[in-house]
Amino acid sequence: MNKAIIGRKVGMTQLFAQDGKMIPVTVVEAGPCPVVQVKTVENDGYAALKLGFIETSEKALNKPELGQFKKAGLKPHKVLKEIRIDGAETYTVGAEIKADVFAAGDKVDVSGVTKGHGFTGVIKRWNQHRLKETHGVGPVHREPGSMGSISDPSRVFKHKHLAGQYGVENVTIQNLEIVKVDVSRNVLLIKGAIPGPKGSIVTVSNSVKSK
Repeated sequence: MNKAIIGRKVGMTQLFAQDGKMIPVTVVEAGPCPVVQVKTVENDGYAALKLGFIETSEKALNKPELGQFKKAGLKPHKVLKEIRIDGAETYTVGAEIKADVFAAGDKVDVSGVTKGHGFTGVIKRWNQHRLKETHGVGPVHREPGSMGSISDPSRVFKHKHLAGQYGVENVTIQNLEIVKVDVSRNVLLIKGAIPGPKGSIVTVSNSVKSK
């Protein structure tokens, strides 16, 4: 049975194993996530749960969003996400999914939106080399360089690495390991780094390509 939960990235810290080895971990505040709606194969064609996360005020939501929480008899939540899981029919509206759905040693995939860097050049965006700082190369040394021949094909090929928007992409990192679960604080400690800046919303689910 696959599992999933919505969380918020708190930051990074480190733990020490029994043998003294240092383990870098990311702290994720995972849940509690109330079930706002249960989707079934009979009614919707697939099984899924619509989960809320982070309580907020009514005035922070528009009428369609607020109506879903009122129909479920729940307090408004800032985040509302649909997650496909097996056995969704076994849940009821109002039930809570907490961090204890995972245990230490579980392999998970973490999805989030990466940190935005705005409009950046090719060196920062694509890790290209800078041009030589010799006479005749200037006046700039961080430009993309030659675009190809002049007469043929007389255009820039698609997918050429150029300057542009960098970051703010949906990224999933697979096969991360949960080192520790703090049920009292609803916290997951996940080995390694995960996408997004501090405070960003992430989705933690069990790994689909577990090694």
